[in-house]
Amino acid sequence: MNNSSNEINSVADANRKAVTNTIFSPRFYTTDFDAMDKLNIEPVRAEWDAMMAEYEGDNNHDHFQRDATFADEARELASKMSPELRQEFLDFLVSSLTSEFSGCVLYNEIKRNVTNPDIKQLMEYMARDESRHAGFINSSLRDYGLGIDLGDLKRTKKYTFFKPKYIFYATYLSEKIGYARYIRIFRQLEKHPEKRFHPIFRWFQRWCNDEFRHGESFALIMRANPNLLRGGNLLWIRFFLLAVYATMYVRDHTRPELKQAMGLEPTEYDFDVFRITNEITKQVFPILLDIDHPAFRANLDRLFACSQRADEGMKAGGVLGYARKALWSVAGAAIFARMFFIPVQSNQLPDTARMVPAW
Repeated sequence: MNNSSNEINSVADANRKAVTNTIFSPRFYTTDFDAMDKLNIEPVRAEWDAMMAEYEGDNNHDHFQRDATFADEARELASKMSPELRQEFLDFLVSSLTSEFSGCVLYNEIKRNVTNPDIKQLMEYMARDESRHAGFINSSLRDYGLGIDLGDLKRTKKYTFFKPKYIFYATYLSEKIGYARYIRIFRQLEKHPEKRFHPIFRWFQRWCNDEFRHGESFALIMRANPNLLRGGNLLWIRFFLLAVYATMYVRDHTRPELKQAMGLEPTEYDFDVFRITNEITKQVFPILLDIDHPAFRANLDRLFACSQRADEGMKAGGVLGYARKALWSVAGAAIFARMFFIPVQSNQLPDTARMVPAW
């Protein structure tokens, strides 16, 4: 985060960061609504109805309201942040808000364009939750005078079309790895409150439990439609697992101040998150990444190095700079391709899909 062109120092900077699509930034999606309409939930009806009752109970309706001390605590702690930590934290807030609002937009679009009552009801509940999360994060950005115009973001950010199955794989993993990331941070700061440099981290357990339940919803959809979990689709599951893990690793090592301020070492933290996520995904995926394979960690480090070299080329500019960026981007793609062929582990699916957030 030491590239001044990437710094967030104004409302315009924050909104530009949110609207810009990069390989590591959250995207907005649209999908095939007719295919969504044809989804069948009957094979998991009992588990589905129990989950819908949880959503209906709305036990998080008052979870994302700031308490009386929030603003004063945020102001006091902000004065103690280094410039580097401040930039990485603002980048985290903007990317997190964009991710949460992306879910809100997608779920609302699906709700409006389907008639399947099960899917329509689910999307309404999840859009409600994501809207609360996005609003809560935006309040913290406004404390810095950097609030995002969500209406403008919805109108101006480019949308990527994903088939429903890609939505299921990617969003399930996003929600579950989000849970793993936030609960790992929450537990760390629970033990070391002196390292909590912003009050938003006090809400991470509530936040991550919502993420967990959203992931449960997609797990049930996939378990109810087992064709999504076999044959050639195993290759897509493998791809999305690797893409999500690799993206997280590179992003976290690009902004190391954030984890170090919490007393976390980025590589150790990431592998803790991978282990939690691997355990969770046993509920639905027949394969798991072998994160302990010697080539896995080594190639993640190579990916990060390629990303750094590509960024240096972009910063240098000019023909030579862009050529360097292209060269290192190709090198990164080649490393990712090699990682795809690291042997995976088989997993026998349990009889029931639902899990509880026990970490």
